[in-house]
Amino acid sequence: MKVGFIGLGNMGAPMAANLVKAGHDVTGYDVHAPMPEGVVGAISAAGAVKGAEVVITMLPNGAILRDVAAELIPAMEKGAVLCDCSTVDVASARAVAEQAAAAGLMALDAPVSGGVGGAAAGTLTFMAGGPEAAFETVKPLFDVMGRKAVHCGGAGAGQAAKICNNMILGVTMIATCEAFALADKLGLDRQKMFDVVSTSSGQSWSMNTYCPAPGVGPQSPADNDYKPGFAAELMLKDLRLSQEAAEGADADTPMGALAALLYERFVEDEGGRGLDFSAMLPRFEKRGRG
Repeated sequence: MKVGFIGLGNMGAPMAANLVKAGHDVTGYDVHAPMPEGVVGAISAAGAVKGAEVVITMLPNGAILRDVAAELIPAMEKGAVLCDCSTVDVASARAVAEQAAAAGLMALDAPVSGGVGGAAAGTLTFMAGGPEAAFETVKPLFDVMGRKAVHCGGAGAGQAAKICNNMILGVTMIATCEAFALADKLGLDRQKMFDVVSTSSGQSWSMNTYCPAPGVGPQSPADNDYKPGFAAELMLKDLRLSQEAAEGADADTPMGALAALLYERFVEDEGGRGLDFSAMLPRFEKRGRG
C-alpha cells in the first residue's frame, strides 16, 4: 500500500519503520525528526501525501492536527483515508473528519495504546472512530503496527475510547500508589501486599502488569528508576482531555478531575516531568496526611 506518514517522532518513527519492513511504500514528513530507514522523505507535508491510499498522522495536539489537516486534505487523492493516530480532543477529531468528508475523503481518529515500546514491537492497540469502509481499508496497516484494532463507532469515538481508558488508568495508578504508601506506613511488606491484591478484588492493570513498586511484580519502569514508559506529562495531557470532554458532555467525573489535579501538581510543581506516571509512588511515600 502507498502510505503518507506525517509526524515521525518517538511514536511515529517506529510505526512507519514497521510498515516499511512489511513491504509498504511509505513517504514521510516531519518538521524536526529524521526519516526512519526505508521511509522516503518529502520536502513538505503536502508532498508526502500525493498519491497515497492512506495518510497517517501522529501529532502532539488537536490544534496542530487541524493546521496539518488543512494542508493535507487538498493534496490528497479522492477516496483516500486520513488516519490520525494522535491523542487529541474529540472536537478536533470530528472537525477534521467533517473537512475530509467534504473533500471526498474518509477519515479515522485512531489513537493508540502501548507507548513507545509497543510502537517499536508492533503491539499497539488502535481505537478507531469513523466509517466502517475506512477502518477496513486501514486494517492491514493496523495489523502491522499493532496486535489489536477496535472499530469504536463514528467520528470521535476512537478519541472518546482513549480518554475514557486513560482516565481509568490515571485514577487506578494513583489509588495503587496510595495503597502501597499506606501499606508501608502500616508495616505491610510490599511483596505480600502484591501477592494479596493482585489475586483479589483490588487487582488492576496498574497493580498486576505495571506495578509502581520496584522489585515487585513484572518488570516495569519502577525497576528502571521510573524512566518513562508512559511519561507523567502525557498522562496529564490525557486527563486534561478527559476533563475537557466531560465538561462538553456535562458528565460528572470527580475522580478523573482529582487525578488531573494531582498529576498537574506532580508534573508542574513536584519534579514529575520526565518521569513515568507510576512515579506517583515515591511522591506519596514522601507525604504525610497534611
